[in-house]
Amino acid sequence: MSQPNLKITSSPHVHSGASIPDVMRTVIWALMPATALSVFMFGWPALLVILITMATCVATERLFNSIRKRPSSLGDQSAALTGLLLALTLPPFTPWWLCIVGGIFAIGVGKQIYGGLGYNMFNPALIARVFMLISFPAEMTSWPVPAPLFTDAAISFSQSYDIIFNGIAILPQQTLDAITTATPLGQYKMGVSMGKTVSDSLGGTFGFSMMDATSGKLAGSLGETSAVLLLGGGLYLIHKKIIDWRIPGSMLAGALVPAAFFWVIDGGQTYPDPLFHFVTGGLILGAFFMATDMVTSPVTPKGQIIFGASCGLLTYIIRTWGGYPEGVSFAVVIMNCAVPLIDQYTKPVIYGQLKKEKA
Repeated sequence: MSQPNLKITSSPHVHSGASIPDVMRTVIWALMPATALSVFMFGWPALLVILITMATCVATERLFNSIRKRPSSLGDQSAALTGLLLALTLPPFTPWWLCIVGGIFAIGVGKQIYGGLGYNMFNPALIARVFMLISFPAEMTSWPVPAPLFTDAAISFSQSYDIIFNGIAILPQQTLDAITTATPLGQYKMGVSMGKTVSDSLGGTFGFSMMDATSGKLAGSLGETSAVLLLGGGLYLIHKKIIDWRIPGSMLAGALVPAAFFWVIDGGQTYPDPLFHFVTGGLILGAFFMATDMVTSPVTPKGQIIFGASCGLLTYIIRTWGGYPEGVSFAVVIMNCAVPLIDQYTKPVIYGQLKKEKA
């Protein structure tokens, strides 16, 4: 009997005929529309953040290979993808030194310290973001409003260079006053803590807009630009069988079902509707591009559903009652710790062993 023509590679194992470089390249391409929109909406600073972060991840990977006297692993493109994913979780004006710190942490601590690709316990990009958010909260929560390229509001390349390498203090005061704001999740969290309704917290009729949230016109990290483009990229990965629907589907359900429940019983006064949670923050990026990491997610179908639903539920809990407006990064990293346990209790029972136990 002839064997199927599969490319068997080191973990994560891919049995669809695609090698690891093929998988990484496909994920990068799936992220390109949302990445391009983020650069357009936030200008040259966003491009510099992406390039610095990706270059740092690639350089760190190369350095660790050299130190360990191992063959270069840059060809699998996992370091480049980690850099891109990390950049998409960062504010558009992230300082250059923080991009470098994050890139080194993602590859060095999040990946190479465990032995390299296939051995890491946590998603490298997310564990780096959690580290950066806890260690440098001011820099990680500075949100500029979109200033699209080729418009009157656009920031020039020279100003962009100064913003990333010298800080936003170099901008004129009138510009500085106009570029900082809060994310929709931050506005909601702050307003409700002050006793306001959801509608008042989000600015009423002229504040938060679902259309703006889906088209990238709201403040947030680079990966929060467009729910539509991120969703399209995620569905493309499912279509190409790069990821399975179970983790993103159950993660979205885990966040949106409780959101719908509390929204209904509260009448929308204190808890926003599920669509708000769907289009804001990093829920879609986390569900389709982070939680589905083949190394740090369960291998069994049942385990994937448990993992995804738990990530979604934790995301909603942190967003609603936690100390941070966004909970995706924390939720996925926490559940990464539970993956070995989930795999152990959801693995199929061997047929011969089952017969023996029944006997």
